[in-house]
Amino acid sequence: MSIASGIVGASPAKVLGGISAEELEALYRSERDRMVRVALLLVGSAADAEELVQESFVRVARARRPIDNPPAYLRTTVVNLSRSHLRRLRVQRRQPAAPPRLIEDPELDETWGAVCRLPFRQRAAVVLRYYQDLSEAEIARLLACRPGTVKSNLHHALARLRKELP
Repeated sequence: MSIASGIVGASPAKVLGGISAEELEALYRSERDRMVRVALLLVGSAADAEELVQESFVRVARARRPIDNPPAYLRTTVVNLSRSHLRRLRVQRRQPAAPPRLIEDPELDETWGAVCRLPFRQRAAVVLRYYQDLSEAEIARLLACRPGTVKSNLHHALARLRKELP
């Protein structure tokens, strides 16, 4: 399998957008390591740099118009993707680390914490039964199980909550 076919799933001789598969493969062999170093210096993460360079090669391969200077086009793409990546990281860092608590009562927070520690099926049964006020038959339909399984999940969940909560 050639590098070009690995990047975009094309046959080796096929022209990909603005560059032939052979040109893409030659570009990959000559510029990949250099572009990974550039991206690494820009974003500070080896894993992110690898991903950004791979995405850059995909974009070169999918260019709609012929590319006059593939190495320059690739370098510009790596820099632009790195810039976009850093912008996304800045936005993510501005977001609060943990979602704000909706409940002010410490007793309710403790109860909700205990509910969140239940296994998924038990937690789903409790939430659907006591928060959404659904019947056991409706919960069984939603969870794709039998009503007896819902009853069992509710029973085990409530027993566990009784043990955990004072």
